[in-house]
Parts: sequence; C-alpha cells; structure tokens
Amino acid sequence: MKELFVQYATYNTWANTQLLATINSLPEEQQQAEIKSSFSSLYKTVSHLLDAESIWWQRIRLQEKISVPSESFTGDMKELTNLLLQQNRQWQEWVSGLNENGLQHEFIYMNSKKERFKQPVYQMLLHLFNHGTYHRGQIVTMLRQVGVDKIPGTDFMAWSRKR
Repeated sequence: MKELFVQYATYNTWANTQLLATINSLPEEQQQAEIKSSFSSLYKTVSHLLDAESIWWQRIRLQEKISVPSESFTGDMKELTNLLLQQNRQWQEWVSGLNENGLQHEFIYMNSKKERFKQPVYQMLLHLFNHGTYHRGQIVTMLRQVGVDKIPGTDFMAWSRKR
C-alpha cells in the first residue's frame, strides 16, 4: 500500500506543477478574474489548495494551533505557487518515509469547527490527494473560462505513462 501513496504524492506534485505553470503564464488579470466556481478566481482556488494541504500537514504533525496560510499571505501567484509546490514536496518526502504501520496509524485531530476525529493516516492521505484532483478539475474549467485553450493533461494515467 505504501507504494501507491508514494505514487499519489508524486503525482499530486506533478499535476500541480503542470497547471501552475499554465496559470503563471497568464497575466494577473486572468489569474484574479472573477469566475463562478467553488472559489471565485484561479488565485483563490490555488490559495485554497495551499490552505488544505497546510492544514492537514499541521494536523498530522500534531500542532495544537493551526495556522491558515491565506489568512496572512499577501503575495502574488508566483509566490503562492512556490509555497504550494514546497508543501507538495513535504508531503512527498513524508509519505516516502512512512512504513505500512505508519499508514495504518490512527491520529486525532480537530476540524475547523473544533470537532474531534480519529482516523488512520491512509484515509487522510486519500482525502488529501483526492481533494487536489477535485480542485485541479475546477482549475481546468476556470482556465477555459478565461480563454486558455492549451491546458496540459493532468490525469493520473498521463503521469503514470511518463514514468
């Protein structure tokens, strides 16, 4: 099972890198353009991805006080990209260092409503990587809405074939 999660973590970084390069090639007006979606711009969607990965990182590291990056971040898309890819690589390294017992380990965390949960690490990782895939799908649709017609494929199978 560990190998599957190593692949997911690596794929997550690769897929984000593909789309973030496309987003960063756009002028700021397109990055910030108001679009109907879960988050109202490409910038805000990427910011949400960073928030989610960072929050789960802090939870798995058992930090008591969780900080949400978007609450204090004021940088541009390039800086946001660097932070998200740095977080992606932290997940990759961490997952690579896990053993099978680590994947089964149950950890306790509090959600944003201060509700307490206990779940195995592997379930959290499945959620984390699935969450990224969900929002990358939204990003593709958002890119089309701002007029981008050359969008890189980010399917897991595309990544698998390039390995």
